Order: sequence, then structure tokens, then C-alpha cells
Amino acid sequence: MSLIETARNWAAHDPDPETKAEILTLVDAGDEAELAQRFQGPLAFGTAGLRAKVGAGESRLNQAVITRVTYGLTAWLRSKIGADPVIVVGCDARHGSKKFQQVAAEVISALGGRALVLPPENPTPLTAFSVKKYHADAGIMVTASHNPPADNGYKVYLGGRVATGAAEGVQLVSPADKEIASAFEAAPMADEIALSTDNIEQVDPREEYIARAKTLAGEHRDVTIALTPMHGVGGAIGHQLLSELGFTVSVVPEQADPDPDFPTVSFPNPEEQGALDLAKRHAESIDADVIIAYDPDADRCAVATRVAGQWRQLSGDETGALLGQYIAARGATGAFANSIVSSRLLGQIAKAHGLHHENTLTGFKWIARTPELAFGYEEAIGYCCDPAAVADKDGISASVLVASLVGELKAQGRTLMDALDDLARTHGLYLSAPLTFRVSDLSLIAEGMHTLRTNPPTQLAGAKVTEVIDLAAGTLPCGATDGMYFVTERDDRVIVRPSGTEPKLKCYLEVVFPVTGEDVPREAAQQRLTEISEELRAHLGM
Repeated sequence: MSLIETARNWAAHDPDPETKAEILTLVDAGDEAELAQRFQGPLAFGTAGLRAKVGAGESRLNQAVITRVTYGLTAWLRSKIGADPVIVVGCDARHGSKKFQQVAAEVISALGGRALVLPPENPTPLTAFSVKKYHADAGIMVTASHNPPADNGYKVYLGGRVATGAAEGVQLVSPADKEIASAFEAAPMADEIALSTDNIEQVDPREEYIARAKTLAGEHRDVTIALTPMHGVGGAIGHQLLSELGFTVSVVPEQADPDPDFPTVSFPNPEEQGALDLAKRHAESIDADVIIAYDPDADRCAVATRVAGQWRQLSGDETGALLGQYIAARGATGAFANSIVSSRLLGQIAKAHGLHHENTLTGFKWIARTPELAFGYEEAIGYCCDPAAVADKDGISASVLVASLVGELKAQGRTLMDALDDLARTHGLYLSAPLTFRVSDLSLIAEGMHTLRTNPPTQLAGAKVTEVIDLAAGTLPCGATDGMYFVTERDDRVIVRPSGTEPKLKCYLEVVFPVTGEDVPREAAQQRLTEISEELRAHLGM
């Protein structure tokens, strides 16, 4: 079948008049270049489920794709449990989210399943919480998290009668993702799939979620917080939760309400340069002790603290280490875990407190299934602080712990930077930084990985590279993934991998400096990170 014929066939079975017209307009214009982009094959489950631009075609996110993938998921669940499944369905405030949530619920209902529909514009952690609370067999979250405004996504959790033990309520992994993908591809065309509202139930667990998150709070609450939900869906719950705990919370007004266009930021990601500019300005105006920024679906949070009169944003590794130390010091039992691309400092903290530690593959679908997990994080500002309730990263519950830690330190006349310096004096200074190459041509990512495999660097910042590991070989305990791992004689580390959610080649750099005495050599460590970054950029030619 030719590309034009494929597009016409798609349009003939598209139940959405808007996207049907979109494809037919491209067909009539003979725009084969654009059609080729929209028909590259079915969407595949990546690190965080399905993500794509909203629009017409099999390689975009639209009603037809949502209909067929939900049909496949529901049919797969029934084949596994031999009964009609119970599925939670949530959505954020992105373009198309509410519509996609309703369509998914109606597909589940028509197939005999029970769809538990959350209030629209809910944070992702509320969906993850609901899977466990309602003992659901699965959870669907319509979100693209911090992706650009044109994107949306479809995230799947498994629970109930499908995933038990440490895997309950966690995002799906292989072979389930491949099996669901096969069921999706085998599904009827979208216009042949029935819809029904008979088995849809509206549920609202927000108060139970807030009550659970309150149990994480510490004693000291004399903290003023500048909070931004980054035009996303975490503002209302986050403000209510932190305020009811006794913290003083002021939301950045320009970013307080959900807005799928994210008008005040270039990218709706708290990690991006300039994303916290408005929050910093607001923090100055209210004399805040800390800035807390949720990403748009509130499953992650960024933290900034005042240093010498300026606001300094902590890295995900720094916040992860602080939370790990705080949780361990409060008497945690069980295991700590972080992804292989995150700092090795968490392992040192766990060891010092007699806790087991595991490195996992990238993504909370791996971190959250660690047996007896007490705390897990990844460097991309994602923290799992209450795994028994939310088996995923949760920026809202993490913000309770951040605020509590700031309060405890403030009562001692100390700051988050003082706590970081304490960790450096105890374990050595671990300083990390990302290096990201965003590309428009995906072949550049493959070329970069090929370069590293066939011509790896032999030195980094003047130190010999002593360890080179192709992570695809699966020789590390965490398993196989597409990436390269380098360690130098000074124990500096570089990991390079393709992003699982965006067209990026991501590099994770970490240097280790011994600390003797009181002075923590942050400037020297930062200089070495800069050297490694520049050398890696030159080596890749990107």
C-alpha cells in the first residue's frame, strides 16, 4: 500500500472528524513529506509509556490511537486475569487530555471493564496512588509530563491481579509492554471499536492522597515557600497540602493556573535554563526560604535555595542525596535505589546507615520495583518518598519532605547548602551535571552512540579512562540498556544514552573530589565538569 493509500485508509477509519480532515487535507495537497512523518509506524512504549505530538496519523497521539491502544490494553488484561479488569483513568491539562481520558474510559466500559475516572486535570501521582488505593488492575494517565506543549502521552501502571509484590502499582516493563503493543496492533480499526458509558465510575481520592502525604511531614514548619506548578496541575493540591501542614505557601501568580501552552517558559521543565526566573522573582518579593517547582504533571519537583543573596537551583542528585540522608536519619528500613545515571552518593549514604542500595536502569518503572524500597530517585528531579502509597516519582509528596528539611535546618540556623557540605565532608564531594544534545535528525543519536562504541575517549580532563562498558551488553547487575559507561582513574564517571522520551542524546557527568578539612572544593569540581563536558562535546562532534 502506498503512503497516500495508507493515509486515506487511516482517514476512512478515523472516528474524529477533526483529525480525519487533517489527514485528508495533507493527502489532497500531496504533502508526502509530512505524511511520512505521521505514518512512521505505531507508537512504541518508551521510558514513560507513549509520547508524541497531538495530531492525525498513526505516529501521532489522537482519538484513534487512544481508542486502539486502550482496546489492546483492556483485552490484554482480560487475557491475564480471566475477568473484566478494573482500570483507573486520569489526565493532566494538556491539549486533548480530557477528551482522551473520556475516550479511554468509554472503550474500557464497552469491553466490560470498570473504568474509575479521576477528576480532570489531576497530577500523575494521584493516578499512581489510585491504582493501589482501589486495587485496580491497571492505571492509565494521559500526560506528556514536561514535554513541549504540542505533545501528549499515555502512561500505564499495572496492579491488582496483574502485578503483585514490589511490582504492584508500578509502570509496565517488558514483556508486558511488548504484549500490549501486540494487542494494540491487532486491535480493530478505531471506528469499529464500541464505546459505552455504562461501566464508568467517577472517583475522587484527593483528600485521601493529601492525608497520606501529610504523614511525611517533620516537626519544623516555620518555612516560607515560593511554589510554582509551571502552568501544570500540581498547584491546587500542593498549595492545599503544604498550607494545611502549617507552611507559608505563596504560588507564583503567572504560573498558578493550568495552561497547556505554558506561555511563560520556553520549555515546561523546571530543569531548563530560565524556567525558574519568575519563581525567583516571586521568592524575592516574599522573602522565601525555598523555591519548590513542580513540573506540569507534578511527578517531579525542582528546589532552589538562597546562597550569598542569589537563588541557586539544586541538581536532582543534590536534592536526592539530601532527601536520602533525611529519610535515612529518620530511621528508614529497607532499601534505597537510584538509576544508574544518577549519583553514586546515595549508595554511600545507604551504606553509612546500614541500608541496602540498588542501581537500576533509567526510569521509575525500574526504581519503584526494588524490593522493600524506602526511597528512590533519579537525577532528573524525580523522587519516590512513599513507595507504599505511590509506586512512582511524586513531586508533591517530595515537596513535603523538602519543606520539612528546610524547616529543620532553619531551626538550627542552617541551610540546604550547609547540609550538602556536611555530606561532602562525610563521603567526599560528588558533583554531577547533565550534557544534552537535542536533535531534529534522529540519525545523529545513532551516529553519536556508534562513535562512542567504536572510538571511545581514552582520557577525560587529563585522567586516563580505566573502564569502558557498553551497557547494551547487560554485564552490570541492573541489566541491559542502550548506553555507554566510562570511569577514569580519578573515579570520575560519564554515561551517555539516548533519551527514552525525547529526541535527545543525554550525557551524565559526575566527578568525585576528596574533602579534607572544612573547605568543600566546589569550584575545582565544577571546573573539571566543564572540562569533561567540552571534551565530550568535541569527541562527539555535536
